Amino acid sequence: MRRGKRDLGRNSLPGSIIRVKVLSIVDRSCCRRESRDRAFSSQPATAEAPIVFVVDDDESLREALRSLFRSVSLRVETFGSAADLLRSKHPDVASCLVLDVRLPGVSGLDFQAELAKANIHIPVIFMTGHGDIPMSVQAMKAGAVDFLTKPFRDQDMLDAVAAAIERDRSRRKDEQRLSDVRARFDGLTEREREVMGLVTAGLMNKQVAGELGLSEITVKIHRGHVMRKMAARSLADLVRMAKVLGLRRSKPQSG
Repeated sequence: MRRGKRDLGRNSLPGSIIRVKVLSIVDRSCCRRESRDRAFSSQPATAEAPIVFVVDDDESLREALRSLFRSVSLRVETFGSAADLLRSKHPDVASCLVLDVRLPGVSGLDFQAELAKANIHIPVIFMTGHGDIPMSVQAMKAGAVDFLTKPFRDQDMLDAVAAAIERDRSRRKDEQRLSDVRARFDGLTEREREVMGLVTAGLMNKQVAGELGLSEITVKIHRGHVMRKMAARSLADLVRMAKVLGLRRSKPQSG
């Protein structure tokens, strides 16, 4: 049977389980196959490869997911409980968490909330054998990427993981850009920071000079240093950096 058609976990779960998809909550329309191809390259699982963390108390399902993710060259680590995951060391690479809703000890939904409180932003994909609409709504509002009900198709899980890894990659790139901007801003002198704050608030060089008690030519020199040190290509670029940094100095009122 083709992998994309198989229901993962059907033989490892007791009873008859109905597959529920909450399509009204999750927007799955944006080129899922292209996203999957970007996330699952043909490169081998190296130290820099994305990693999937799986937390489920069903050992057979953990092993099935381990095999599935390895088949697309993803690194994978599996855990029987949220506590086991917390005790492990996590590589600093793009990753996502495949999490069972019902776990021994803390539930999956509670664990998601604890991660958010701890400012840990790993994308979460929920699995459940007993899902309902209110539960899925709660998970999605809290930022989950998807909510899959067992037994789910391999392809549904792979699509969800691809989306989650792309989300985490994007977040990491944004955080790196912010870190770079902050590092450049820290390299400015106190006077250059003052000039940057006033210039990005909309003041002309002459107005900045009046505010700081400087000559206009001195302001132009400081402004040039700011543009160079911040690697700003234009004033609009510098304004965007100021917004990212939270520089919110208001333009002084005339008169």
